[in-house]
This record gives sequence, C-alpha cells and structure tokens, in this order.
Amino acid sequence: MNMQADPAAMGVPAPGQPRTLAETGLTVVMLRDIMLKTVFRKSIETTREISEAIRLTTGLTQQLIDQLREAGLMQATGTMHAGASAEMGFQLTDTGKARAADALAQSEYYGPMPVPLAAYKKQVTAQSVKNIKITRQRLLKAMGHLILPSNLLDQLGPAVGSGRSVLMYGPPGNGKSSIAEGIRAALGDNVWIPHAIEYAGQVITLYDPIVHTPVEQVDDGDSLRKTNLRVDTRYILCQRPTVMTGGELSLDMLDLKYNPVARTYQASLQLKSSGGVFIVDDLGRQAEPPQTIVNRWIVPMEMGYDILALQSGEKFEVPFDTLVVFSTNYHPNKIFDQAALRRIFFKVLIDGPNQAEFLKIFAMVAKKKKFELDEASLVHLLKKKYPEINNVYANFHGQFLIDQMIAACNFEGLPYRMTPDLVDRAWANLFVEEIDIVH
Repeated sequence: MNMQADPAAMGVPAPGQPRTLAETGLTVVMLRDIMLKTVFRKSIETTREISEAIRLTTGLTQQLIDQLREAGLMQATGTMHAGASAEMGFQLTDTGKARAADALAQSEYYGPMPVPLAAYKKQVTAQSVKNIKITRQRLLKAMGHLILPSNLLDQLGPAVGSGRSVLMYGPPGNGKSSIAEGIRAALGDNVWIPHAIEYAGQVITLYDPIVHTPVEQVDDGDSLRKTNLRVDTRYILCQRPTVMTGGELSLDMLDLKYNPVARTYQASLQLKSSGGVFIVDDLGRQAEPPQTIVNRWIVPMEMGYDILALQSGEKFEVPFDTLVVFSTNYHPNKIFDQAALRRIFFKVLIDGPNQAEFLKIFAMVAKKKKFELDEASLVHLLKKKYPEINNVYANFHGQFLIDQMIAACNFEGLPYRMTPDLVDRAWANLFVEEIDIVH
C-alpha cells in the first residue's frame, strides 16, 4: 500500500531537477537514443506523454524533440491532439525508426532517463541509513506488537542506530525474522530511488517494485506542483527498502544481473537495498557456507562501497549504504572464524521466552483467534508436556499449538475451547518422534 507524504517534510534532501540537458549528466547520444527507443516502443506522440515516459521536464523534452527534428529523426504529425493544451503530435521519421531499431539492438532499455552513478552516490550520502537517529521509543513503537525480553532492546537499539552490521542468533522459532522486520519499520522515513543509473554508457535498472514501495505524495495544489518542479523526476520517493533473502541466497545474486537477450543490466540485491535493510535470514541454509557469504560482505561493510563488474570485465565502485542483518539458528563460533566475527559489529542472542513470557504470548494469540483457554488444560500443558522437553519454550509454540487445536475443533465440529485432549493432539504435531523406518 502506498503511503502519503509531503516530500518537503521528509527531511531527506530531494535530488534537484536538471535545468539543462547538460545537467542530466548524460551524453547527447544517450539522451537521443533513449528518447527514440521510448517513442518507438510506447507509440507516444505528444511532448507531455514523452516527458512523462522519459522523466524529464516538458521543457527539456521539447529541446530534445527539436534536436531530433533538426537531425531528421522526428517530425510533426501535422495534427493537434485534443485536450486543454491542444498539443502538437510528433513521430519518428523512417530514419528515426531505423536509428531506434539500431539502438534497441545495442540495448533494449527504454523509458526513464538514467541518473549518472556519480550523482546517485551523492544522493545516497545525503539520505544515508547511518543518518537515522534511532531512539528507544522509536524502536518500541516499531516492535510493540512483539513480546521481547526486557534487555533485548538494550542490545538492539545501539546496533540499529549505528547503521552497522548485526548478527542475530539463537534457537529456531523465537522471532528473529519478525525482529528483523521490526528493525526495518523503525527506520521510518523515505528515500529517493532512481529508476536506473548509468555508468560507462551502460544503463543499470535500479528501481524494483518488489523491493521499493513508492510513497504517494499529498496533493495540496500549488505546493505539490512547485515541489515536483524542484525534484528530479528520474527518482521516485519510496519507503526505505528491505531486501529479505533466506536459503535461496547465492553469491551471484550479489552481482549485476545481465540479460544477454535484451542486453540490459539489473542492479544487484544489495544495491537495490541502498538506504535500507538487507536481511540474510536462515544463514547456514544456503548452498554456500556462511563463512563464504560473510566474506563477500567484508569489504562493503568496512569500506562503505561495493565492487561490481560489467560484462566486459570492467569493475567499478557503487555505494554500499545498507544495514545488514544476519539471522541464524547456529552459534556464531560454529560457522564463522574470529576474523569474520570481528567484522560483524553487533552480535545479539535471541533466546526463547521464559514461562511467564510464553503464557503472555499464548494468551495474546488465543485472544486474537477467539480461542477460549482453560486453566486445567494449561496446567496439563505446563506440567505434563513441557517437562518432556526440559521446559524449553519457543515463541512460535503458542501460535503453532493454538492453530493445531483450532484445526482439530473445525474437523470434529467442537467449540473453540482448550481441552487436555486437544493439547495432546496439538503436541503430537509439534515434534516428530525418533523411530527407525523400515523400507
């Protein structure tokens, strides 16, 4: 869902709108070719339509149209389009179509003009995740729906506020993933994300609708129009991004993704997460060893930049402005050497709840699901069942057990009320008994 916000009140400096074609930072050839490809692919004609497609002002768009007309690549259609502005239409000449086809053969990218990498680096610095001031109240607000040990925020607060890497470890099912999401929510504000960036004549698509959530600007008339005139519309105002990966993470996801058919580049996952959070969940479940994955992050985490490579083999630096959160069920000493642990700035143990905390979670879930609790059944659970596993509680147990009992009630046509029999049936699905299976 889009959020509403006034860009002028966001606190993050907005990228300034280029006033001349030279201020876009792009070569005349790139400006010309992207416009030709866009008009060719989208079949648009008016200056306004083309301006919206390439994300430049109508004034700069008209300058480009005039240049292309002088070069014999575009021409007026001779008809005025209906509407308040009664705009003149434009179309590609045969020469322009041939040039567009030639440009598409080199790269299928069309649409919004890219932002030069150097300009993007300046914007990343201006809206750095390290600039955010995280307070206890802000973190509590973001994680108020979670039941956490009282001392956990003492450790998480400085970790998140520093913008440095965080390793959360502990037994499975105790909310590490939920806490990671809460960290993202605590960041709160928004950032400007370019549709694409340009380096060495290559366009790299950065905006990803799966990762980036646009912020809907509040339409208050003249103020919004004035704001839009000041802001480089090649950028989109978005919530600070969150990239979450799990066992599917592979090292090639951290490199540029090249499409050999379209001859286009897509940004790496960590580049898409700039200004936000990159969560590596279930560390230790990936095909590559945890040590190898962390080694890939060592230079970026320490130096604040990453090194990527084009298909030609040319390497270049991109900003690395991401709060990296690692989450694992393994003890750090078993999966990392000391050098790697030293480079992960904060290590936070996420342990299971005690009995009082478990009961609080259990009651909260039951209330939410309208499941009636029963004192005798709770005593049966605590005194008969949990001693079987040495009274080790996990945060996920409450949700799991109640869902199991509700499923049994639905099947048997019983009211949603806890009984010792339902507890036994739910408990049987919580663990798998160790037996030898004969084939």
